[in-house]
Amino acid sequence: MSKAKRVTITDIARLAGVSPGAVSFALNGRPGVSEQTRQRILDIAEEHQWLPSSAARALVGARAGVVGFAVNRPADTLGTEAFFTDLIAGAQSALAARRIAMQMVLVSSIEEEVATYRRWRSANQVDGVIVIDPRDDDPRLPVLRDLPLPAVVIGSDASEDGHPATIWLDDSQVAHSLFDYLVALGHRSIAYVAGPAEFQHTRLRTDVLRGLSGRGVTGETIATDFSPAAASATMRRLLSRADRPTAVVFDNDVMAIAGLRVAQEMGLAVPSDLSIASFDDSVVAGLVHPSITCITRDTFGLGADAAEFLLEQIDAAEMLPDRVAAVPQLTVRESTAAPR
Repeated sequence: MSKAKRVTITDIARLAGVSPGAVSFALNGRPGVSEQTRQRILDIAEEHQWLPSSAARALVGARAGVVGFAVNRPADTLGTEAFFTDLIAGAQSALAARRIAMQMVLVSSIEEEVATYRRWRSANQVDGVIVIDPRDDDPRLPVLRDLPLPAVVIGSDASEDGHPATIWLDDSQVAHSLFDYLVALGHRSIAYVAGPAEFQHTRLRTDVLRGLSGRGVTGETIATDFSPAAASATMRRLLSRADRPTAVVFDNDVMAIAGLRVAQEMGLAVPSDLSIASFDDSVVAGLVHPSITCITRDTFGLGADAAEFLLEQIDAAEMLPDRVAAVPQLTVRESTAAPR
């Protein structure tokens, strides 16, 4: 196919072996084609750098009625994390009230996530996106600004000038509430089993833990992929050391429960031999024995607020200012106590 010729929907239909109508459905995120066919069409469109014509853009200038959510997390961890279930349910509840749909895709890298945003924008497939897990010097944010594609970031700190607006909670304050409590109990050796090191909240929580050195606290952070398997392996290594910590804090409830099982497997009593806590709460965290001390947040409400914020951003002529989310609270349960 000549590169000088604009690739049309008819060209894509011929290459994909489908009708032009099926291509239109796929490019605009509409039902009517299977997911396998949709992906094949999108891949062909991206390969040939398809863009809507100016006339097509005018026709689709009306809203797509869809917001996008690209998730760069291992698929096998999403179903076990109450955070994602509650966040998505909250966002869906707010969107459904406005008859807006959500298109969620799993991506395997930040590069694939950026490519997804470009594809969504070029095909007018979504009206805006919700972004999670911000990083310092996040490469996604200038891309979203320059496309331009309306976006709201769920983050741990305020956004930089010119970057998409953030609905954020102060993760440094949250970390202090949990780590300071453990120090007040008497713990001086604390391990933080975190998610990926590049995430902004991991860095903020680590900075708080390191800052406790002036109070005689030895702290260490171990980055993982959020999976229970990684949490279990990390816990075994920590508890097998001669200088094992007296308290271990996990990034989420599933990791904390996995760590609790390892402590029990190794014959340690929680909390008399070891305190365990989590930066995420769930119903299950309160039902296991011993129940787990957690940071409790209204994740459903956070998802709903982020979706409402995004819809306002889509309607706004300029980038809206940041908003502060509800502050999470420390919920003390049976898994923490003063060290022996």
